[in-house]
Amino acid sequence: MKLAKREEQIMQAFWELQKAFIRDIIPLLPDPKPHYNSVATMVKILEEKGFLDKETVGNMHSYFPKVSREDYQKHAMKDIVSQYFDNSYPRMLAFFAKEQNLSEAEFSEILQLIKSKKS
Repeated sequence: MKLAKREEQIMQAFWELQKAFIRDIIPLLPDPKPHYNSVATMVKILEEKGFLDKETVGNMHSYFPKVSREDYQKHAMKDIVSQYFDNSYPRMLAFFAKEQNLSEAEFSEILQLIKSKKS
């Protein structure tokens, strides 16, 4: 369930718009903008992978996400924690705390978020 960089950019556009034609997502992609046919090919791949579904509108297709952004984030985070932090969320948090020079306020915010999830 891993996406290539451009596939993820396309999914970000669909997650933002919820439902769109291919022409609608191209302006949301980073520069340099890919050609319509390249995006159409990637959209077809995303559909085959089960990330997108389509609805026929006249002679065109409107696409919408089958996988939510939240579900993809959960899966992606599990992969990162597994690959880089030996399945240890404390190691991951320690890494980000050290590398990002988190402030005391940011630490407090993280702790509050963790405490609120346990309730």
